[in-house]
Parts: sequence; structure tokens; C-alpha cells
Amino acid sequence: MPPTDKGPGARLLSTLIDFADPRTDGATRLRAAFGAPVRVLVAHAPHEVRPVLEAVEALAREGRWCVGHLRYEAAAAFDPAFDVHTADGPLAWFGVHDEVLPWPDAPVPAVAPVAWTADLSREAFDRNMAAIHRAIADGVLYQLNYTAPLRAAFDGDAQAWFHALRQAQPNGYGAFIDTGDEQVLSVSPELFFDRDGDRILVRPMKGTAPRGATPAEDAAHALRLRTVPKERAENVMIVDLIRNDLSRVAQPFSVRVPRLFHTEALPTVWQMTSDVEARLREGTTLADLFAALFPCGSITGAPKVSAMHMIRALEPEARGVYCGAVGVVRPGGHATFNVPIRTVTLHGNAARCGIGSGITADAQADAEWDEWRHKRAFLGAAVSSQP
Repeated sequence: MPPTDKGPGARLLSTLIDFADPRTDGATRLRAAFGAPVRVLVAHAPHEVRPVLEAVEALAREGRWCVGHLRYEAAAAFDPAFDVHTADGPLAWFGVHDEVLPWPDAPVPAVAPVAWTADLSREAFDRNMAAIHRAIADGVLYQLNYTAPLRAAFDGDAQAWFHALRQAQPNGYGAFIDTGDEQVLSVSPELFFDRDGDRILVRPMKGTAPRGATPAEDAAHALRLRTVPKERAENVMIVDLIRNDLSRVAQPFSVRVPRLFHTEALPTVWQMTSDVEARLREGTTLADLFAALFPCGSITGAPKVSAMHMIRALEPEARGVYCGAVGVVRPGGHATFNVPIRTVTLHGNAARCGIGSGITADAQADAEWDEWRHKRAFLGAAVSSQP
């Protein structure tokens, strides 16, 4: 059995899931609240990650709900060639629940503006952009997803902040998870995968444009996102990578791309997504899926091993839950995970939020710097909340 911390413990742990149904128009949502878990599964070392995932799947098939996350650094559990920093917390954490509680409908406290500071200077950003471009020119990479953290102090109600973030970044795959040692506030717009029976859907998000000040300007930005070669190349490179990854667990000839270059309107940016679907081979487990797909290619780059090696060299610390996976496994085994971008983690009163973008040969430093600014705008909008 995997390492286990028995719940509920002295402190009430609270978990909220607000996930879109990725196979519908987005109006249908899984919205569920959970109290203290009856059991907690934790992996602190790479060799413990797969047993945790196996236990999660077994418990879900017994009728339990399992909600949790993997850190980006859990990648080392699936391939020793994946170069990562030492993790800043558990590689995997899942709470096990026997019942779903009603979604909170009472008003929650307002959230005051939070002052964020960036670790990365523009000078360092330009220097690292140049290093990425050299690696691409040398044939080491096709694309690299480069990120850096923002930091803030926060002394308020973490769950109220999650609701405020969810208002500022709605309609995606939101989760609030309080492990007792840290809080994860994820309002990611990006689906990692949805596995239902032998069907799997992966929806990488690559390509960004700002929203316009007028309807005409907004439509022009969306059109540009769909048609500019740099944005299309950024997207299709990762689609190809994920098609390759999925083929490791898919039935022969079942991998397909039913939707390519779809634009999604978020409050501060347009994002481009593509759908990759497959039928899974008989006996494919949750651990097998993570071994094939994790980390998602949209937040590494391509080729994945080379990209992760350069990420390790350029980014001075662990990414943590950011760029890992946050999700829920329902009773019966239906599993949905996001790619935790637009995600805040709290340790005490120290808040951290990563921001990044995909760098290709055509990427310009000024445009990428502006993209980071647009992507972080949801943080400034999260100043009041309702459930």
C-alpha cells in the first residue's frame, strides 16, 4: 500500500471542485464540496507516486471520491530522464471522501487587493529568451514553456480568495484544496485530460492574444490568434507531442484530432486549444495515463526531455503544484484533471503564482513579456467574491 496519513486529523480540511464538463458546451459543471477526508494518500518520493495513483483508482472503484494533485516534480516518477528540481512539498496528495457536501451558498468575506511582486527582471527575461532561441536554432528544442513565479503576502480567508479568483477566471477547472500544510487555489482554464471508461480527451492550450477594448478589436485579436503562423505553430507542436504520448496507451489507429485551433474567450485573454482523443487499450490504469502524458506537453515544450532539461537550467526553483495536475476521480473511476496554470499556492501567508508562455523560434521578447502581463491580470481582478 502507498504511504498514508489517516484523516480527518485535528484540523478540518476543506475541498471544493468546480469543473466544466469538457465534453459539452461548458454549461454543465461538476460542482462539489467535501469536508475532512476519511483518508489521505501522500507520496513524498518518486517511487511512491504510482502506488498512490493505483490506490486512488482502487478506492474510486469502491465508490469513493478522490481529490488531489501532483506536483510538476512528480514527473521523475515516470521517467528518470525528466530533469526536475527537488520538490517543495509532497509529489502527490489525494484526499479520499465518502460523500459530497452541498456547495456553499452563503456570502463569503470580500478580499482586499493583493500586492504581487515578480522574481524575474526584464533583463533576466531577455537573457533567458536569447538562450532559448539559441537552443532552438541549434536543434535542441522546437518550443519551450518558460515560467517564473509571482509572490505576495496574504493574511485573509483563503477560501474567500478562491471564490474571488474563480469570479475573475470563471468557466474552467477550478479547485480549492486545503491539505493542512498548504492551500491550492486553482482556477485553470486548461483541461489536462478527461478519462471516462476507455475514452480519453486531452485539450492542450497553446496560443494567446489579449482581449480587445471594443467588440471589433476583440474579434480582430481572436482572428489573429487563429491565423498567425507563430501561434498556430506553438499549438500544433504540442498537439503532435500529445498525439505521440497518447499512442503509448491508445488502441491502434484510435488517436485523432477532431478540433484544431479553437479560440476560447477568457476575461483578459483569448486562448487557443485543440482536442486530442483516443480509445484506451484494455487494462489502462490511471497510473499508466500519467506515465504516458505527465507532465502535459503544453507546459514543457518539445521535445519533452530536452525542454524539461532546459527548464531545470533556467528556472531556479521547483514549480510545485503549478504546471502539475489537479483533479478529481469520481466513484467508478471517471477522472478529470486540469493543468494548474492560473493557480495560487499558499504556505502560511506566503502566496505564489507562476506565469509563463510557450517560446518558439518566432517569439519576440516584447510580445511574450506583454503576454505574461495579460495572463496575470486575473490576479488583480480577484478583489471580491461570492460562492
